[in-house]
Amino acid sequence: MQTLGRIEPVMLVIAGFSKHRELLDAIEPRLIQAFGTVAVSGPTIEFRQTDYYAPTMGTDLLKRYWAFHSLHEPDQLAAIKRKTIEMEREIQQSRQFDIERPLNLDPGFLTLGKFMLATTKDQAHRIYLHGGIFAEVTLRYHDRQFEPRPWTYADWQLPQVLRFLQEARRYYCQHKSVSDVEKVMPPLLVRQPIANS
Repeated sequence: MQTLGRIEPVMLVIAGFSKHRELLDAIEPRLIQAFGTVAVSGPTIEFRQTDYYAPTMGTDLLKRYWAFHSLHEPDQLAAIKRKTIEMEREIQQSRQFDIERPLNLDPGFLTLGKFMLATTKDQAHRIYLHGGIFAEVTLRYHDRQFEPRPWTYADWQLPQVLRFLQEARRYYCQHKSVSDVEKVMPPLLVRQPIANS
């Protein structure tokens, strides 16, 4: 008779990018309010790896990375992505910025063996979760380092971003414990599906 495997809580990592540095500064307290304190602050990089976002977000984008202390159940990735989409829309609807999409937030989960991202877009290498959200394994951890996959976005392969993820993984290794329930965030409520963004 088979038994269910042991499911360990995972570490939340969020990347945010915008042409407005002050918006990246302003979103951090809102992320902390929603997801708990930041355990590891990552770099702020010039996001020039693609011009895909230029029509809606403009050029000269900056991207910043955060890893959070509070852990999550692995099945919460879709709900967290939906929460970050809500944050993006609130800023967009405030009309404080002269651009269609002032902010993009990309949440993902870090485990001992991989880093995975949530997305609203389907591809052959992505698996549907729920509520219009898919997941992909963006990096695998092998031989003491994160390794890209053929589909890994270029900015997630940058040395300074990989160093940030290594630091986040070290923190996660030191602090994770399935018995430490006080560090596991309560589940987020799932609402109506959000259209692609």
